Amino acid sequence: MSKQTTDTDVAFISALAELLNRNDLTELSVKREYGEDDSLEVRVVKQANVVAVTAAAPAPVAHHAAPVAAAAAAPAAAPEDPAQHPGAVTSPMVGTVYLAAEPGASPFVTVGAQVTEGQTVLIIEAMKTMNHIPAPRAGTVKRILVEDGHPVEYGAPLMIIE
Repeated sequence: MSKQTTDTDVAFISALAELLNRNDLTELSVKREYGEDDSLEVRVVKQANVVAVTAAAPAPVAHHAAPVAAAAAAPAAAPEDPAQHPGAVTSPMVGTVYLAAEPGASPFVTVGAQVTEGQTVLIIEAMKTMNHIPAPRAGTVKRILVEDGHPVEYGAPLMIIE
């Protein structure tokens, strides 16, 4: 792979991030095949108004050493994925998240709050049904990863409870 190919990959990743924002998408995954032993996999994810880009490349053949170093640096620069955190509470469904029982009411939980197992931490509205999401464990709310009234997808991290 030449420097020109690497520059093309960077432009490609930038275009994917722009496409994600322009079309109000939350995730995009693409695999580009350059040859039998050479490809680029890109996953662009937007969560809480942040765009993270990860890229992975297979073990290179000897003449591809420089571009792989650039591709390997991209995942290290990406922030830690909250969905992989052991205390992550993930969405059991697609819907709209609400942090309080009704507009203007106090939120169910705030950062730093102590919760008990089974306590409602938020609501997800799906198909006009309000689904109370319980805390899967007792602990302290460390981070709230969603905004009130915003859509969530199945498996998306909602908050971190430790």
